[in-house]
Amino acid sequence: MALFKRNKQVRVIPGFKLTLGITIALLSLLVLIPLASVLVYSFKLSPSEFWKLITASNVLNAFATSIVCALIAALINSVFGLILAWVLVKYDFPGKRILDGLIELPFALPTAVAGITLSKMYSDTGFPGSFFSSIGLDISYTKIGIVIALIFIGIPFTVRAVQPVLEKLDNQYEEAAYILGSSRRRTFRKVIFPELFPSLLTGFGLALARGIGEYGSVIYISGNSAKDNTQVVSYVIMQKLERMDYASATAIALVLLIISFVLLFVINIIQIRRSRRISVR
Repeated sequence: MALFKRNKQVRVIPGFKLTLGITIALLSLLVLIPLASVLVYSFKLSPSEFWKLITASNVLNAFATSIVCALIAALINSVFGLILAWVLVKYDFPGKRILDGLIELPFALPTAVAGITLSKMYSDTGFPGSFFSSIGLDISYTKIGIVIALIFIGIPFTVRAVQPVLEKLDNQYEEAAYILGSSRRRTFRKVIFPELFPSLLTGFGLALARGIGEYGSVIYISGNSAKDNTQVVSYVIMQKLERMDYASATAIALVLLIISFVLLFVINIIQIRRSRRISVR
C-alpha cells in the first residue's frame, strides 16, 4: 500500500512548482493584466458619464446589431455545423480530407481578407451578390452581410466541438434503438442528440462570443452606417480609439467583456447540468 501511494504521487513531467509558476505568469501577462487594465481605464469615467456613454443611441444600436447578428449566425452554425460534422464522421467520399481541412480556413485566413472577399462577392457587382440584387435583396452593407461574415468565422467552432464526440460515439446504442423498433428520427432525438448537445452548446457559445466581438470580417461588409444601424460594437470602440478617447473605448469594451463572460458562464452552467442529467440516465 505504501509503495502504491508513493508511485501514485510520481509525475510524468517533474517540476510542478516551476510549471505552475510559468503558467500563472503567462496567464497574468497575457490575460489577467490586460483585462484589469480595461477595468482601470473604465474607472476614469464617473458613473454618470459611464451610463450616459453606454446608453447613447449609437452605442445601444451597435450592441443590438452585434448581439442579434451573432446570435442568428451562431444558431445557423449550430445546425449546419452539426450536419458538416455528421458528414465528415459518418461517411467516406472522395475529397473528404480536403473538406475537413477547409473547415480550418476561417482560423488561418486573416479576418480582414475574409471581410473584403465577402463584401465584394455579395455586392451588386459580384457573384452571387448580383443575383440577389436583381431580385431586390441587398446583402453587402446590410445586417444580412454581417450575419454571413459571422457564419464564415464561426462555423469551425461548432464543427470542431461536435466532431470528436461523434467519432467516439458508440454505434451499438444506435443499432440497439433500431432493433427495438425506433425510427431514425426518434433514434437521433432520443439517443444521439442528447450525447451531442453539450458539445453543440459549447460550439454555439464560442461562435456567439466570437461573433459579438468580431471586427475584421464585418468591418467592410457591414457598411458601418449609423443611419441603417449596421455599426457593430467593435467599430464603435475603434472610433473612440481613433479620437484618442481611451476611457470611452475601454468602457464600451468592459461592457462587451461582461456580456461575453456572462454568456459563456450561462452556457457552461447549462452544459454541466445537461451532462449530469445524461450521466444519471
